[in-house]
Amino acid sequence: MSQGREFRSKLPDVGTTIFTVMSRRAMEQGAVNVGQGFPDYPIDPDLSACVAEAVTAGFNQYAPMEGSVGLRAAIARKIVAAGGRAVDPETELTVSCGGTESIYSAIQAVVGPGEEAIVFDPAYDAYDPAIRLAGGRCIHIPLQAPHFRYDWDRVRAAMSGRTRLIIINNPHNPACTVATAADLDQLAELTRGRDIVVLADEVYEHVQYDGRVHQSVMNHPELGGRSYAVYSFGKTLHITGWRVGYCVAPATLTRELRKVHQFNTFSIAAPLQEAIRLYLERHPHAWKKVAAYFSAKRELLHARLEGSGLVLPPAQGSYFQLAQYAAIADCDDVQFTERLINEAGVAVIPLSPFYREPPADMRIVRLCLAKRDETLIEAARRIQEYVNRRNR
Repeated sequence: MSQGREFRSKLPDVGTTIFTVMSRRAMEQGAVNVGQGFPDYPIDPDLSACVAEAVTAGFNQYAPMEGSVGLRAAIARKIVAAGGRAVDPETELTVSCGGTESIYSAIQAVVGPGEEAIVFDPAYDAYDPAIRLAGGRCIHIPLQAPHFRYDWDRVRAAMSGRTRLIIINNPHNPACTVATAADLDQLAELTRGRDIVVLADEVYEHVQYDGRVHQSVMNHPELGGRSYAVYSFGKTLHITGWRVGYCVAPATLTRELRKVHQFNTFSIAAPLQEAIRLYLERHPHAWKKVAAYFSAKRELLHARLEGSGLVLPPAQGSYFQLAQYAAIADCDDVQFTERLINEAGVAVIPLSPFYREPPADMRIVRLCLAKRDETLIEAARRIQEYVNRRNR
């Protein structure tokens, strides 16, 4: 860069994520953190032991770019056991640095300069920047509170000859809703005969409540042939810090994703891949316990916040819970989260940063259920005390 020439940012309006901001504020204030989505409880000791075993066995050098052979085979078996279609682990499955890297690599593989990608707000904040870095334009379609359902007529109106990608998040973070089979049928109808790829962020596939069954694009008779489906062991095995995810897609799409992946992260930590393989081999049904585990935490939080003035519509999926606070405070959600940190000692996440154009009357925040029962109980106690002080 020549002297005196001002550096031009490719993402001038992008700052630190809301998750990092709120977690930092929680540490500064000594607040109970039920904001950022990471567990505060230990992982299964058997899984910890698998890491030591993998290191001792010599899995300490580069793993294959597409993921270790053993882990990909174990994932393929797990997919079938969970009711999914048979997947070729050699040509249709890629291990990535968490689900986010799969999402980024898929976007870079599909979207070109001047092309458009549709996302649904409130949207996970990694989607928009990745689309823009690919040279594309991100089309934001808002989901309306409190139900956050897809308006497929609005999607149809937003589509154009430049539309190259549609991103759905199912179960949805942060809306905590679940797409239905009818939703996928509508998506298939809209993309039929068009040069459009679907990217399905399905990292919370096993975190669905009240008997709901996951509807995956991978299993859909039409969408399966033109979709990327992204998953995360961080969510399924409570190991968000391991950063091990994977992407399932038809062979043609997988080849394109791997072209990006190999020059992005190249390969994922070999001992962690082997540890997960060992664990899946010894605990093949571990994923079956996840929904009940978080359902109990959802019910605990509901019970502890009863009478607080917060309205908690039962989450349909994901390990988050929305809370409507209009009865407690008449301010925007960012201001409310600041009040909770400063006056209640509790950190939660505002919903408006997940929108390009947030509704003016947004009065909703997000809480994370992936916490020890003691953490959830203490957060609820502090919120109850805060409300009681305000009502005196």
